[in-house]
Amino acid sequence: MNFSEVFKLSGQLCKFSPDGKYLVWSLEQPEWHCRIDEGSAGLVASCWSPDGRHILNTTEFHLRMTVWSLCTKSVSYIKYPKACQQGITFSRDGRYLALAERRDCKDYVSIFVCSDWQLLRHFDTGTQDLAGIEWAPNGCVLAAWDTCLEYKVLLYSLDGRLLAAYCAYEWSLGVKAVAWSPSSQFLAVGSYDGKVRVLNHVTWKVLAELGHPAAVSDSRVVVYKEAEKSPRGSLGRPACPPPRATESRYEVAELPVSLQTLKPAADRANPKIGIGALAFSPDSCFLATRSDNIPNAVWVWDVRKLRLFAVLEQLGPVRAFQWDPQQPRLALCTGGSKVYLWSPAGCVSVQVPGEGDFQVLSLCWHSNGDSLALLSKDHFCLCFLETEDGGGPAFGQPGSLT
Repeated sequence: MNFSEVFKLSGQLCKFSPDGKYLVWSLEQPEWHCRIDEGSAGLVASCWSPDGRHILNTTEFHLRMTVWSLCTKSVSYIKYPKACQQGITFSRDGRYLALAERRDCKDYVSIFVCSDWQLLRHFDTGTQDLAGIEWAPNGCVLAAWDTCLEYKVLLYSLDGRLLAAYCAYEWSLGVKAVAWSPSSQFLAVGSYDGKVRVLNHVTWKVLAELGHPAAVSDSRVVVYKEAEKSPRGSLGRPACPPPRATESRYEVAELPVSLQTLKPAADRANPKIGIGALAFSPDSCFLATRSDNIPNAVWVWDVRKLRLFAVLEQLGPVRAFQWDPQQPRLALCTGGSKVYLWSPAGCVSVQVPGEGDFQVLSLCWHSNGDSLALLSKDHFCLCFLETEDGGGPAFGQPGSLT
């Protein structure tokens, strides 16, 4: 594993110093390191370029973005980066960077060539308050969506032409999450009304509206319900001493099933409603979603038949989920000491070994799908998944990132 992969997996574990300075090390060459200083401009965000040879820093108040080359030590500057939900995105092949900008009270998108960081295209988006942008995996279409106060999804070509605009409804909270299928054939739009709308890449019209009701009664759907289990001794008595964490397993629930719902506070900003997370499987056959007002459940949809396939109801709110990059296998966590895996064959709950209570707050698959990084507040643990002729998941010792 090289140092760029470590930073990609680090997530919230990377902390920047208040003076805008930080160091970079190479795990392959321990004697090599570099020091980056943004000076009085400060530092609020940082990310790697896809080639792992450049670092992109965003200064305080989003005055500019600085591109540092670790090979040539050259520096490039990009003005007016916008502070928004998802304002920077690289194309899958790493050739292009799309950046959301705010100039003269208007939203713009600039497309740069990553080989020399030269501007390729610059165009306005016609949004009130641009919330995010995302490349299609094939790099041919860029999706942009407006603030939650106005439902607007815009599709642009690489040369800045507007291909289509989509609006599901008006006068209500709009788009909350957006995800492309790996095939680039579908764009899933999660909304505050609790529905996912799947758009096709030919006409950019809606193929299906996927609702998330609290009651599941379709006999074709399998509902997996997490349940606690108490270890028993040899005589059927509770084990002594008790385990550090309660073990759990999945049970197939009898239909109909009523899922636990959360009543949002109507007098507070950012209400816990709508589709807060969604992701396609690597083969584009399944779509996983989470409704924020049903926080304990993950919905798995069959994209080929455009219907609900399975529901996973956890004992606690789902913090994060991510698909295996190589096969339709979903990993999720709830902030406890377990990691959960789903595939079309079934579900499994796995206890994370180690001293103390390791709380899994987020997770990330390795690109080849044979290992999983589990991240807590200040530690991480590597989970190695064995082949079919081996046993279950194997865990490395938790490592401290403090």
